[in-house]
Amino acid sequence: MPSARILDCRVDGIGRAGAVEKIVALLGADEPSYVVTLGTEMIVRAQDDERFRALLNGAALSLCDTVGVMYAARMHNVFIRQPVTGIDLIDPLCEALAVQGASIYLLGAAGDTAERAARGLMQRHPDVKIAGWRNGFFSPNEAGAVAASIAQSGAQVVLAGMGSPRQEYWLGEHLRATGCRVGIGVGGSFDVLAGNVKRAPALLRRLGFEWFYRLIREPNRWRRQLALPRFLWLVLREGVAGAAKEYRG
Repeated sequence: MPSARILDCRVDGIGRAGAVEKIVALLGADEPSYVVTLGTEMIVRAQDDERFRALLNGAALSLCDTVGVMYAARMHNVFIRQPVTGIDLIDPLCEALAVQGASIYLLGAAGDTAERAARGLMQRHPDVKIAGWRNGFFSPNEAGAVAASIAQSGAQVVLAGMGSPRQEYWLGEHLRATGCRVGIGVGGSFDVLAGNVKRAPALLRRLGFEWFYRLIREPNRWRRQLALPRFLWLVLREGVAGAAKEYRG
């Protein structure tokens, strides 16, 4: 599996079908594994947070979550046809896990969102096993008890929808205690599954403008978008530096 190093953050050149196949294979691995859906904001944060960068690069699978990451990977000669977002991954993963008989736990979002997301998945995938769900609002002191509760559910896969970087930190620290074989950071996917948030039309998603659609519908996200100009600047600077080094060499 090819991978690119973007500002010292690894992204794997794998599509949705390959990602699902890899996650299913991880169920049989000797050690529990976690999967990240890598976006531009995460890469920018990793520039100033070595621990977070180590978590990203320690993932068994690092999926391209945004168009910016996709094009940056192409600059490194790793062709990714389209991003593999958390929300796009969940339905085909449920189908594959249903065949395997593996159960899922949904952790994240507010109120009863995770429950409504879980019930929606069970409606669309009658054979999928949902071991349980819980909202993502708990204190650091409760994190161990949450992990123990997931372990009691018998789930083999935990979908962590608590937003980045919290979900990655939580998986890095507590995945083993959950007893799950695989943990996947899925961001705000539960809000979409539960109907709290509407996705952009398919055409805008294909063109890579889902981020703009969400910004229009949720203007309070503007601060998050400030990471994009910095990402572009850092990627271009890295490209120029690499070209200069190659020229001198």
